[in-house]
Amino acid sequence: MNVEDKALVALFEGLDTPGVSDAMDKLGLPGQCLGIAPLDNYRQVIVGPAFTVQYVTASVPPGTVGDFIDDVAPGDVVVIDNGGRTDCTVWGDIMTQYAGARNIAATVIDGVCRDVTKALGDGYPIFSKGRFMRTGKDRVQVQSVNQPVSVGTARVCARDIVVADANGVVVIPRDRACEVAACARQIESIEADIRALISEGKTLKQARAALGYHTLQRKA
Repeated sequence: MNVEDKALVALFEGLDTPGVSDAMDKLGLPGQCLGIAPLDNYRQVIVGPAFTVQYVTASVPPGTVGDFIDDVAPGDVVVIDNGGRTDCTVWGDIMTQYAGARNIAATVIDGVCRDVTKALGDGYPIFSKGRFMRTGKDRVQVQSVNQPVSVGTARVCARDIVVADANGVVVIPRDRACEVAACARQIESIEADIRALISEGKTLKQARAALGYHTLQRKA
């Protein structure tokens, strides 16, 4: 990652996808990746710039599948648009091993993965629509790299900021990252104050009323 990438990633340190999602709702931004679930209940939050890949149905003869991985930088999140296909995979154990060795942050797939034992054993984070054993080789091929893609109804452009955890995946437009992170921190601060009031014996209704909970995610 370059200096700018690192600075944008650092903005989201200590935040999670629910907080970021609330901020995006308040700012009127889409970006929650519907139907994309974590392979495991990851304890850490992954944040990184998107390296986007679009797959399409294979031509005759078929084109390549995973060669793009050589161009992904350490810390990047691979974001793959396979059109939501669940009949063949675009990520398996060799890709997992290579990505882990290159310190790639995670993989997000609008589609399915396989060889999940390797990913689970290595602790390599994958977020997808599920798992299926059938190869995508000769069924799909890479159409474009680092062009806009769709993942779980969210638009993802190259170098957008991806935040992913056990709750799912949120994609923040790169040019709105500072604004979203600041808003998320403000919301989280108020929620922390609510939790503090509850621990002091206040009712949930009292705590929420005191700090304006019901307007936290509402558009300004």
